[in-house]
Amino acid sequence: MFTLMMPFVLYKCLDYLPQIKILSKRTKPNKEEVPLKKRIAYMVDVCFSVYPYAKLLALLFATIFLIGFGGLALYAVTDGSLTEALWLSWTFVADSGNHSDSIGIGPRIVSVSISSGGMLIFAMMLGLVSDAISEKVDSLRKGKSEVIEKNHMLILGWSDKLGSLLKQLAIANKSVGGGVVVVLAERDKEEMEMEIAKLEFDFMGTSVICRSGSPLILADLKKVSVSKARAIIVLATDENADQSDARALRVVLSLTGVKEGLRGHVVVEMSDLDNEPLVKLVGGDLIETVVAHDVIGRLMIQCALQPGLAQIWEDILGFENDEFYIKRWPELDGMQFEDVLISFPDAIPCGVKVAADNGKIILNPDDSYVLKEGDGVLVIAEDDDTYSPGPLPEVRRVSFPKVPELPKYPERILFCGWRRDIHDMIMVLEAFLAPGSELWMFNEVTEKERERKLIDGGLDISGLENIKLVHREGNAVIRRHLESLPLETFDSILILADESLEDSVVHSDSRSLATLLLIRDIQSKRLPYRDTKSTSLRLAGFTHSSWIREMQQASDKSIIISEILDSRTRNLVSVSRISDYVLSNELVSMALAMVAEDKQINRVLEELFAEEGNEMCIKPAEFYLFDQEELCFYEIMIRGRQRQEIIIGYRLANSERAIINPPKKSEQRKWSLDDVFVVISSGS
Repeated sequence: MFTLMMPFVLYKCLDYLPQIKILSKRTKPNKEEVPLKKRIAYMVDVCFSVYPYAKLLALLFATIFLIGFGGLALYAVTDGSLTEALWLSWTFVADSGNHSDSIGIGPRIVSVSISSGGMLIFAMMLGLVSDAISEKVDSLRKGKSEVIEKNHMLILGWSDKLGSLLKQLAIANKSVGGGVVVVLAERDKEEMEMEIAKLEFDFMGTSVICRSGSPLILADLKKVSVSKARAIIVLATDENADQSDARALRVVLSLTGVKEGLRGHVVVEMSDLDNEPLVKLVGGDLIETVVAHDVIGRLMIQCALQPGLAQIWEDILGFENDEFYIKRWPELDGMQFEDVLISFPDAIPCGVKVAADNGKIILNPDDSYVLKEGDGVLVIAEDDDTYSPGPLPEVRRVSFPKVPELPKYPERILFCGWRRDIHDMIMVLEAFLAPGSELWMFNEVTEKERERKLIDGGLDISGLENIKLVHREGNAVIRRHLESLPLETFDSILILADESLEDSVVHSDSRSLATLLLIRDIQSKRLPYRDTKSTSLRLAGFTHSSWIREMQQASDKSIIISEILDSRTRNLVSVSRISDYVLSNELVSMALAMVAEDKQINRVLEELFAEEGNEMCIKPAEFYLFDQEELCFYEIMIRGRQRQEIIIGYRLANSERAIINPPKKSEQRKWSLDDVFVVISSGS
């Protein structure tokens, strides 16, 4: 009994032991102010907090302590040896039922005490094991475990574009049986997985792994194997442009701080063009930027001036149809581009990657350009493994009289809403429109504030030669305000995602949809349709509602381009066929996915979206053929080269969608002057 009670007596006497050392008490008075028992408890608490294995070591020490003191107590009350007593003590600790054979009061008291301690130790052990399992499961649930992957696609951040981006990456990886996409965001892992599950999209073998963490913390970046990723996509946040770009800059700085280095390139979604140079300066050659807001603004203007261009861009940027690819074909070395153009039965060459000029991509080169060793060919094709060069087809090279470009006439355009890059859009319009054009600006920003913002953006208002700015102040969702505008006189109306609502996809789209319906209704009441018979093809299949028919008739007279952020809103706009639309978030996601798969494509997109250089446009059939002339597509492509253009597709008069990279290019067919062709033109 004395042996068993001795540890408890020592623990109770701990506070009195230092009092014996008077000298120590005098030399260290501050240390003696705290009782020794509390200091030991504090040290134990610190050990348990700092060292993950402290609890297991403490349990092991307690077990050895119990076996040792129990063995000494048994040795004192039995006739056996000390070794035998220690073994009996272990059996009592391991199995509390072993003490039932004990004979005598002393051995029974000691054995019951040891067995009780053993039960307490095993209860503690079960608690530790249960806590360890719970912590591991909780860590997995919260996304704290490490991702052991390589050659994967890494997405940093979370935004409304993520769903479209995952869809595009899944389609891109379909041909290889699927890939791995890792998402790192400052959200709960279960919440992210639920949001992705709501997409109801077949990922076609692609695995999406979510992890919770911050892209600004190196430990979290290492957790998702950032150094082994094939490409890294940095998404813009839902904050305003400057805050979003500032965060993107900090993420790029974090990525440059990875000691192991980065295997893949980094694609950064920027919100403002003015912030792009700083991010490129920090990131260097690894960084590719996609300035989403400015790209969509320029695309809206192109679509307003050329109806149907939005659908064409949607087809080319998305991986579902045809897109850009760059590949080297040694068998084409020494061949002129005019022959390369008709060498691919399943693709359309658009440019050349010049090896001698550090891989510079020349879009729409001269016919006389000769492919050299190392040069690659830029094409539009269905997939990277669906095309290859074949023998040159027999094509009639008959010259066609050059039809002059149609003269530009002054236009009247209306902007509903205020975008952050509206000054850039005005400069693009200044370059495209004929002198005498008018740009009406209708929003809730006061006229003085507008002029200040435009001047701060770098626009010289007094230097505008082709367009005249007309300011009107009002709310685009109030019918009374809209009725004060001459809506029936505008050639094009652009409904912009207003800057004040750009951080809320639902509210922005709701406002755009309400504005669209109000404008079309006002136009249908003002324009005299009832006396004229509409010949619009858009009316086919829509006889269920008279007001929809009237709005469709109004759409024949003026073009409305609506900026849509949510793909679900597209169904509401497209099903009524009363407006064209630019699905900005989805188009940006497509561009991000395309640049992530091949960073060289960014040079192509930058040129096609820029104010100068080559551009995508729609041209009438009279530029290339006579009415009812029978030609194959190759022959039309050859005639397009006389205008320094590359014809990539067409839209027939009785069709609503364009066909890009058409099959059977050698097949003869009759064409109508009502057909139109999709071309890449130098704009000269």
